[in-house]
Amino acid sequence: MGEGITVRMATDEDLDAIRACAQQAYGKYVERIGKPPAPMLADFAGLIGAGNIHVLEYKGSFAGYVTVFALDGDWHLDSVAIIPQHQGAGFGRMLIAHAEELGREGGYSRITLYTNAKMTENLSYYPKLGYAEIGRRPEDGYDRVFFSKPL
Repeated sequence: MGEGITVRMATDEDLDAIRACAQQAYGKYVERIGKPPAPMLADFAGLIGAGNIHVLEYKGSFAGYVTVFALDGDWHLDSVAIIPQHQGAGFGRMLIAHAEELGREGGYSRITLYTNAKMTENLSYYPKLGYAEIGRRPEDGYDRVFFSKPL
C-alpha cells in the first residue's frame, strides 16, 4: 500500500475509533442534508461482526475505514471515511482500491455505491475513479445518487 500503511479487517477494539471517524468525516454534511448522513447512523458493531469493515492504519494509528459487502449480486462499497487530519493524503482512494480488490477476489464483476446528492464533492470524485452514475432516487429518507464500476 505504501510505507507505514496497512489495511486490515476491523475488530471490536476498533469500534470507538470507527464511530468517531464517521462523526468527524460526515459531520460536516449534517447542516447541508438537514440530518445526519446515513454512515453516521450505521450499526458499526454489527458490520464489524460480519467482517464488513476494513481499517487503514498509518504508522500504527487508525486513519480511516471502508465498509463493503455483497448486495443484490454486486459488491457494494457502503462507506469510506478518513479522520480529518489524514484527509487529502490519498487514504480514501487507497481504501476504495482495497474495496475493489476485495470484490474481484470474491468473484464479483461489478462494484456499486451511492452518495447523498447534497454531498456534491462526491458527484465529481467517483467518476474520476471510473464509476458511472446509474441513477438517482430517494431511498431511506435521503436523495441518493447511485454509481457502479466494472471490476
